[in-house]
Amino acid sequence: MRSREQKQKGVYDVLDWVEKNRSKCMHRFWGSMFEDHILQLYPTLRLLRNNLMDGSFKFYEKPLDAEALPEKEDGGGKQEKVKEKKRERKRKTDDGSGEDSDGPGPSTASKPARKKKANKKLSFSSPVKKGDAEEIWKWTIFKTQLPVTCGQQEGQLHRNRLTRGEECIFAKGRWFTPSAFEQFGGKESSRNWKSSIHCRKTPLKKLFEDGHLQCPQMKRSKRACVLNNAEVPFSASSTESSSGESERSTGTEEERDAADFEEQGGADGGTELRGRVEEEVEEEDMDNLSVFQAPSLPVTCVSLTGTLHKYRFASGLRGKCIRTDESWLTPEEFVKQEETLTDANWRRDIRCHGKTLSFLLKKKILCIHSLLCGCKKCSDQECDLLAQRNDDDCYECYSDGSLVCCDECPRAFHRACHLPAVTGDSPEQWMCTFCVLRTSQQWCEPRQMTQQEALNLPVSSQNKLYCHYLLLYTYRKDVHRVFVKDPCRTVRRYSEFIAQRMWLDRIKLKLEGNEYKTVEEFVSDFQLIFSNCSTFNKDNEFGKMGARLKDLFDREFQKIFTIQ
Repeated sequence: MRSREQKQKGVYDVLDWVEKNRSKCMHRFWGSMFEDHILQLYPTLRLLRNNLMDGSFKFYEKPLDAEALPEKEDGGGKQEKVKEKKRERKRKTDDGSGEDSDGPGPSTASKPARKKKANKKLSFSSPVKKGDAEEIWKWTIFKTQLPVTCGQQEGQLHRNRLTRGEECIFAKGRWFTPSAFEQFGGKESSRNWKSSIHCRKTPLKKLFEDGHLQCPQMKRSKRACVLNNAEVPFSASSTESSSGESERSTGTEEERDAADFEEQGGADGGTELRGRVEEEVEEEDMDNLSVFQAPSLPVTCVSLTGTLHKYRFASGLRGKCIRTDESWLTPEEFVKQEETLTDANWRRDIRCHGKTLSFLLKKKILCIHSLLCGCKKCSDQECDLLAQRNDDDCYECYSDGSLVCCDECPRAFHRACHLPAVTGDSPEQWMCTFCVLRTSQQWCEPRQMTQQEALNLPVSSQNKLYCHYLLLYTYRKDVHRVFVKDPCRTVRRYSEFIAQRMWLDRIKLKLEGNEYKTVEEFVSDFQLIFSNCSTFNKDNEFGKMGARLKDLFDREFQKIFTIQ
């Protein structure tokens, strides 16, 4: 491609293809783009990287110079006009310097008459020349932000924030409302920010009148809806906008993540006061934020349920942070599991305590990582993606450390915690007892039996697998580890009231030592734990915990042995 315009279009075509067909590889693409040897050759890329990392990203005006504007097809084209001007200039030079010229030569003392400067009136005309095919406000580069000035101060106006009635102008590391930015620029005496704030020498009033900017929405609380003279965040015309959220729902996932990151990263420099009505809404939203302080939160999406772990969250496409019974999923993957949603949006459709994830992002309960983040949650390396598929804690004892991960489910175990214990080197393909049992049941369906028939079964082969499963299941349900160790070590005077002690670790040793001959002997030790708990604790908190655990064990026993 020889011309500059063709090269520019070719680059955009390539980027568009990468974004549409390899959206999951965008992080790798930017990582390659920002290699050190490339940044040394292209200072503009270095500035872009720094601004993306510190959250101060903004659009630069340099590409908007007259030379960089795309050629217009109608009216003969800009190149033809430039050539025509050059030809006219050349003819004038030839006419003035020739021997037969009647005009004054270079030594002529005459001076050209000066034209009287006309008094310029303030007008709201657009800098776009007549005949241009498209106004600059509709260009892609102005889709989300506009460069604005007020006096000697410069800033970036964010369209979405303006529509929502928020602090929408970012300048000098701070966010301003339009009226506050007017004061910041020293134009507070005009008291009309639409006229005193300009975008490329055009006042915002002209952009509002032409429909290029949408007026801010009034945010009302339930109490404020009955008031006739409620204050708005800042003055606006009568035209109401549709909402900035609907605009942000379009576009690629990475674009929306970048917009969220920019809004969060740039807001640390200070804030200005907003309208009274908006403050009332914020106060109402803050009432129940204490329920979101836990490290993991229950989430739903129509019929789906899961648990969102905040420390794993990175963005919609990165960071498998939602744990279901079967796998770890990113928010985008989680909403796609719900087949009833035709237009799924993880920000809107995933809810936690009745609030959307969009609300959690706004309240900084969740924070989207930068597009250039290099942490393992944002990495696209195969080893890091593989590590996100499994739990970070042992499924049996809830602690971290060196874990063996199941290849069929998200569970992970310490070698000694799993039953049977994992010995030797880490196997390349390994399945936990839960998955082995599920697979065996798929191959041969267990026959139904009575409870007595189940108790009379020998502890061998398939039945020992059932015992392993029941013991692991009980370990997991004993969240507070009350029944794991010998109670005499932690409970004073326990042996004075309980003659025959039993605990889960002892059952584990007996099972691994093949001391149980029948399932009834195995189950009787569990019943001994529950009866001792009831005898010693009566109806206190620990007694209720033992009763709940006994109920869970009995139901799982009947389920696993398919007792009628």
